[in-house]
Amino acid sequence: MKIGIIGTGNMGRILAEALIDGNAVSPSSMIVTNRTLLKAAELKKAFPGITVEASAVEVAEQTDAIFVCVKPHDVYPLLQELESVLTKDKCIISITSPISVAQLESAVPCSVARAIPSITNRALAGVSLVSYGSRCGDTWKKELASLFDTISTPVEIDSSVTRVASDIVSCGPAFFSYLSQQFILAAVKKTDIDYDTATKLTSEMLIGLGELLRKEFYTLPTLQEKVCVKGGITGEGIKVLESELGDIFEHLFEATHRKFEDDLNITRDQFGID
Repeated sequence: MKIGIIGTGNMGRILAEALIDGNAVSPSSMIVTNRTLLKAAELKKAFPGITVEASAVEVAEQTDAIFVCVKPHDVYPLLQELESVLTKDKCIISITSPISVAQLESAVPCSVARAIPSITNRALAGVSLVSYGSRCGDTWKKELASLFDTISTPVEIDSSVTRVASDIVSCGPAFFSYLSQQFILAAVKKTDIDYDTATKLTSEMLIGLGELLRKEFYTLPTLQEKVCVKGGITGEGIKVLESELGDIFEHLFEATHRKFEDDLNITRDQFGID
């Protein structure tokens, strides 16, 4: 199967690298393009077998599964540009959350799917969120599930939880990276530890935490219980978190959903359907 990737910005490149490193596809089976061709050329430099084409149409003509990795407001114009070469045996896969599979199906004659990746997929880990269009048959579902299974744990989701699932899986690494950096900076400010040491200790702690959860030694609640001994130091820190975090995460989800609604309004105007 030939894989096309249109858009090799941050997530497009991560997806390409993960699929190749996970042996889901060979570089020679991948054809890519980008508005700024230099970015596509940089990807080819890392994986010389990749083919770089000058246009999205050339990519779509030569490939079977075409990943659309452009900004939400650029998706509809791109699909219009590609429509004439999208034969029924092909499959378009969008990685952007504000565009539904129903909207995709309204614009193209081929099979469609939506697959929202995470930066954690670059380490062949984490979750990818998958939704299939009504025309996407069992053959394509198996092909796509097999692709994403090599780089992640694919989870099929209902459209009603698209945004919150994306917040957890796709935005979550950035949110918890920010919190971790604040944790490190506070340690440096309040104690004699230096930044590099605090960063090393925090990074290794997070890796270890991930391994404990992956190997199912503990759940999140039981892990907290094991570390938080009654009357101990950890408990004092938990009290601070309980009193000062407040509704911060509720506000976070409210903010991401407001931006999501703005993006939805743009796509509704373009596609003409919800």
